[in-house]
Amino acid sequence: MLNSTVRSVRGVALSFGLAALLAACGGGGGGGDGGGGNPSAPGGNYFPNGSVLYQNVSEAPAQADSEATIGYLDGMGGWGGGELQIDFSIEVLAAGDGAEVREFVPTDDHYSPDCDEVPVPVPAGGALEGEDGYACQNDGDCHLIVVDEESMSLYEMWRANIDGDTFYGGCLALWDMENVYGPEGRGYNCTSADAAGLPIAPLLFSADEVEAGSIDHAIRFILPNDRIRGGVYVAPGTHSTSAASGDAAAPPFGARLRLRADFSLDGLSPGARVVAEAMQRYGLILADGGTIALTAQSDRFTAAKWDGLLQPDDLASIPITAFEVVDLGAMRAYDGDCQRIQ
Repeated sequence: MLNSTVRSVRGVALSFGLAALLAACGGGGGGGDGGGGNPSAPGGNYFPNGSVLYQNVSEAPAQADSEATIGYLDGMGGWGGGELQIDFSIEVLAAGDGAEVREFVPTDDHYSPDCDEVPVPVPAGGALEGEDGYACQNDGDCHLIVVDEESMSLYEMWRANIDGDTFYGGCLALWDMENVYGPEGRGYNCTSADAAGLPIAPLLFSADEVEAGSIDHAIRFILPNDRIRGGVYVAPGTHSTSAASGDAAAPPFGARLRLRADFSLDGLSPGARVVAEAMQRYGLILADGGTIALTAQSDRFTAAKWDGLLQPDDLASIPITAFEVVDLGAMRAYDGDCQRIQ
């Protein structure tokens, strides 16, 4: 844990990043002015600077079998859908003083001891991933992500659903934003609201960041399950799944890809160039299984908007062969026995 002086300084930084979005939802809270938020905006991070998510890997050595892994992915069709596409559907909300703190009913998507069971702040006027409100009506992942600046806590829930007065919840991961998580994360073999056991919000890039011209953290990416190596994971990942079915050449959950420094960014739109530069400096971390490779934060509660800034296919010209695998050390075998420590 960080000391109170550092906590105070980071609170100021977070407030700067949150300010425009807090106002969007009205009401007071957490040192800001409302209920929707984006701490990844310029001026604030979700975790202290020592977090591996903020590590510049542009000079890090490539994994010895990087070429084999990239060749395998290329032979499997590269990215999901064949192109490097962007999904803009995940919401990040900020809890304010007026946010109702609600108990939830765990569903079959809540696993013990991997997942936390604590009350969750639910800001008025917020929404789940891919939904207009808090009802999970489209049978998607329905992630609920809430940042509580007052307690320095990040709540991330998979498969949330508020139906009338009942709050149903899948796996909830409660992250301490003052903690520098080690390679074990919340525990070896433990999942989170993402398959790899990673936090989601700190790996999303936002319209505010892209408009400001800099993304200073690694970026979440996903691959089809048949292109993810099963039975193992690598830090910062802490979990694998039975659905991961790629062979020994496939990247495991937690793998970090880096856009090669010699790949020309000429021809990219200004917004796409910002993302590509981040992929060269901080890389992409394999977090989940699916089709659309990259995940950006929805602009519903951000000051900047994606329209005219970045489109879903603006990075489609970048092939999987333009990447290399960063050496992250030895893989760990996944045995399904979550050893919670956080």
